Amino acid sequence: MVGLTIAVMTACASIAPPDLKTDLPAQYRNATPNEGAAATPDLRGWWHVFGDAQLDRLVDDALASNLDLQQAAERIRAARLLNRHSGDRFLPNLHARTNDAIDPDASASFFIAGFDSTWELGLFGSYKGAKRVAQGDLDNAEASLQGARVSLIAEVVRQWIELRAAQQQEILLQRTVDGQAEQLRLLGVRQGLRLASTQDVAQARAAEAQARAALADPRKAANAAAQQLALLLGRSEPDPAWLEPGELPHLGELRVPTAPADLVRTRPEIAAAEANVLRAAGELGVTRAQMYPNLQIGAAMQWSTDITSYRRTRSRGIFSLGPVIDIPLFDWGSRVAAAHAKGYELKAAVLAYRQAVLQGVAEAETAMGDLQQSYEREQANREATQALTAGVAALKTRVDLKLASPLEARQGQIDSDRGELTLLQARTERDLAYVSLYKALGGAPLPPAHEGDH
Repeated sequence: MVGLTIAVMTACASIAPPDLKTDLPAQYRNATPNEGAAATPDLRGWWHVFGDAQLDRLVDDALASNLDLQQAAERIRAARLLNRHSGDRFLPNLHARTNDAIDPDASASFFIAGFDSTWELGLFGSYKGAKRVAQGDLDNAEASLQGARVSLIAEVVRQWIELRAAQQQEILLQRTVDGQAEQLRLLGVRQGLRLASTQDVAQARAAEAQARAALADPRKAANAAAQQLALLLGRSEPDPAWLEPGELPHLGELRVPTAPADLVRTRPEIAAAEANVLRAAGELGVTRAQMYPNLQIGAAMQWSTDITSYRRTRSRGIFSLGPVIDIPLFDWGSRVAAAHAKGYELKAAVLAYRQAVLQGVAEAETAMGDLQQSYEREQANREATQALTAGVAALKTRVDLKLASPLEARQGQIDSDRGELTLLQARTERDLAYVSLYKALGGAPLPPAHEGDH
């Protein structure tokens, strides 16, 4: 009867984690339908869609050498170790102790040595609560590690795109500077022939100086991106090969269809929020268990020797075994208040989980919309650039036929270069929107199975 009563009370005291089901839309509102041969990248290797072997190597190197990632890996090793031993306090333990004691009448002193053992039974939900707290900590550490991987990969790809964009921007701006210098020379010739005014020459000189000044911006951006890449890879200096100009990674006709379920499964912030719910449920279970009697089985074996006697005395030993019961009776309601407080914290953790899901959906929806809009902007700029290029070709033909001046052709080339610069900015914006989308979706390879198992 007593055993049945304890079992019933244990079941009543144990706190199960609440249901975390959250209503989600059937599909993303801004998702792009899959069209024909359009590629669908893998969430676990989304950066490969750029087809940039150097970028792929950078990501691999960063995953192997990034210091923030290594810190997260060490924390998960600590969490896994503690999780494996989270139930140890509910197993029998053994201590060896020494002590000294004095008789109440101060007539003798004794040296006491012995062993004692206790076994806490972990009733009333305390064992399950402790296990859930440890598992929540482990799940949170794993989510933090995965979140670090997601952020690391996104940042490596982002910095690489910005580096390549800055290098291409510098090339285009240098072409503009050369074009402005040639235009200034031609205007100088026309001024000598009294076919151009001093104002025209001054304006051309100012435009050429402004074009040279604009070169500082991409150079600064390239230097900053290269240095940030070095930091992400755990290096003090950028690789000189990065500073060699290269093509901007490009997505082509990529489309990104996906589903909310993918978001919930892969986004580290949601996994961390779920871990916090589990931990809060465990803490509530432990706190409630403290409202019930604490039951242990204790045993001790001790020897005592009178150290004040001048005569040779014999050590005496005694063995004890029995239950240890601690029954809380009155504490001004502090244990009840603590249990209620943990209950509120559990409700807050559930609400935080729901908020994390909604936040994830919102970020993914926004990123999908940005990606689609940047695609349309790129296409419009591409059409404009093609028109400007065709115009330059037509102007060159007119110059060859003596129907237009070289100055007009040079201005047409400058306008075409500016169009190329605008197209480059649109391409860069689309690449970065793609990075933002997969960061919002939590895309990253999972940690190796052996990582953190030491």
